[in-house]
Amino acid sequence: MCAKGQTLRRYRDEERASALALSREIGIAKAAAKTGIPKGTLSYWRFADKRTGAAGTEAAPKAAPSKPTAEVAAVAAPSVKRVARVYTPSQKAQALETLAKHGPAEASRMLGISRFSLHEWKRKHDRATAQGTSDSPLAGSDEDPASKRDQRILAEWKKYPGLGPSQIRNQLRRESFKVSVRTVRMVMEEHGYVTPKVRRVESHDQRYEAVRPNQLWHMDFLQRHINKQKISVLFLVDDFSRYIPGFAVWDEDRSEAVFECFESAVARHGRPESVMSDGGAAFWSWRGVSRFTRLLEEMGIDQIIAKVPQHNGKVEVLNANVQKELFNQERFFDLGEALTRLRAWVSFYNLRRTHHALGGLLVPADRYFGRSSEVLAHIEAGGSPGGIGEPISLGERQLDLLRVASRGGKVEVLLMGERIWPQSPL
Repeated sequence: MCAKGQTLRRYRDEERASALALSREIGIAKAAAKTGIPKGTLSYWRFADKRTGAAGTEAAPKAAPSKPTAEVAAVAAPSVKRVARVYTPSQKAQALETLAKHGPAEASRMLGISRFSLHEWKRKHDRATAQGTSDSPLAGSDEDPASKRDQRILAEWKKYPGLGPSQIRNQLRRESFKVSVRTVRMVMEEHGYVTPKVRRVESHDQRYEAVRPNQLWHMDFLQRHINKQKISVLFLVDDFSRYIPGFAVWDEDRSEAVFECFESAVARHGRPESVMSDGGAAFWSWRGVSRFTRLLEEMGIDQIIAKVPQHNGKVEVLNANVQKELFNQERFFDLGEALTRLRAWVSFYNLRRTHHALGGLLVPADRYFGRSSEVLAHIEAGGSPGGIGEPISLGERQLDLLRVASRGGKVEVLLMGERIWPQSPL
């Protein structure tokens, strides 16, 4: 407050800028004595100027001994996107050089960095140097970790635009890149991802899972339209591993598609013990015996007809995934193009797409070909499981209850298709 009879002094912008520049050069006390401006006023201007970065208050060049280099000026520049300043390793190194040259008080003033931060960086750097470790604050890349993380998430999403945040997180975890689902969702939403509406269905109590590959296969058709042409997509799914041993795209007789697809899958992967499908005409006949039923009888394969769709739920989930990840993402010119893209998606699903039902890190091929333990050990060790879980010859993967096999010149003992000896190092 002003004393009675005293008027409040008004300062022009030029006076304020000049006084601020002088205070930065010689200090607030000396600047106040020289300009006649109260020290409290100068301190307030310095505080407000630091908070707002007000235009028109640019400081005059400092004297030669105190003038910071261009690199040091870069250290002092705060990030406009963050509340707290974040400094790169190279900026911290420049700050420590300034600290050694000018002392803590002057370095803090020049850089706008607290003396505590400067001392802490120096302490950690000296300790890392003495111990010969790499945890120095001056070590590492200058790239923003958050930016690098976001780029990795977006790159994975760009490769597989049909996958949601949880699935993208699992794909990254398989490559030993750890990130939370919440972070993945936040980054994806910032770049246009919209969480789809999920239709809730009533659950059922009859949950089951096969105990070995080829114990049970599921079969079902998916109906789609390609340029107003109705097509049928047939999938075969192994219950134990969720592996797709066969599929077909057909626009005519579905019964013929079932025959060709099933026989081709058996030739590649061996006979399943049983097959489950709905009661569709392509699989089952209520009058007499269908061609497919007769084929299964000739092969000695049990046929199971699902009474409710939930009993065949694993292939129903697959149908939903292929629609979300492929058919809803692309437009196809004709049946041939759809078949080509579907073949690529099935390969991705079998060999590279992680599955929630398999723990989130395994792909169907890992479990189907008995490589689960090896793949998990590889991931835990920080490696990428590329090449592990690839198909092996039919003769090498007979799925006996207990089997001794030779693979790559090494003896292995397998129980229900899973290697139990030797155990992979964890």
